[in-house]
Amino acid sequence: MADKPSKSHGRLAVRPTLKPTELMTERPDLAGAWKVKIVTLFPETFPGVLGSSLTGKALQDGLWQLETIELRGFGIGKHKDVDAKPAGGGAGLVLKPDVVGPAMEQARRGTPVNPKAWPVIYMSPRGKPFTQEMAQNFAKAEGMTVLCGRFEGVDERVLEEYNIQEVSIGDFVLTGGEIAAQAMIDATVRLLPNVLGNADSTVEESFSNGLLEHPQYTKPTEWKGRKIPEVLQSGHHGKVDAWRREQSEKITKERRPDLWAAHLDKED
Repeated sequence: MADKPSKSHGRLAVRPTLKPTELMTERPDLAGAWKVKIVTLFPETFPGVLGSSLTGKALQDGLWQLETIELRGFGIGKHKDVDAKPAGGGAGLVLKPDVVGPAMEQARRGTPVNPKAWPVIYMSPRGKPFTQEMAQNFAKAEGMTVLCGRFEGVDERVLEEYNIQEVSIGDFVLTGGEIAAQAMIDATVRLLPNVLGNADSTVEESFSNGLLEHPQYTKPTEWKGRKIPEVLQSGHHGKVDAWRREQSEKITKERRPDLWAAHLDKED
């Protein structure tokens, strides 16, 4: 009797690449898997937390695939320079277009031109705030390319040339885009089919319906004098659903008045 094939059997496809010779490696793709390409100065930071828990298991099982493209390999001159001083003066350094450009060219080979089918994202504090809705849209795509900036950012002409969408994970500044990229990818990968053990887990969580999630409880029934609300032990699903909805509305109204106002407008 023949050995049972692995989960990825029949899905391997080798594609050509325009990487410089020193970066050339055969990198088989898993046909049909959701894929993310990361353009970064620090490829060793990936998969990072994405290699743990459910996202890590899904990565091993071939439900999604990760490829890093190192910017330093496209550096200019003897020292592989990747940055230069800002035009017009000022502090810091800016990633050069003749470095980032070739890396983006490599990243987009073999990917759809339609940004809905394959978004191209630059992690930037001036970008559009990342939301659960964006994660849902990214999860419906075939994959995505993420550019991680460093220093003072990337030359604006690169963003214009490759129609790159700027995305922010919050009103603060990090030393680079790698941590932000991992947060965004985690939020997206968990929405892919079969990544979570229970598909219903994404239905009632925060932001899925425009509200923050209701409180959660588990055993023991009483802990340090605090008891699980009786309604959750009643076995009456209608009452449980009503309680959870009430709690979600209360928490959203108190903690995120902006979400609450948007929710009311949507209800109207």
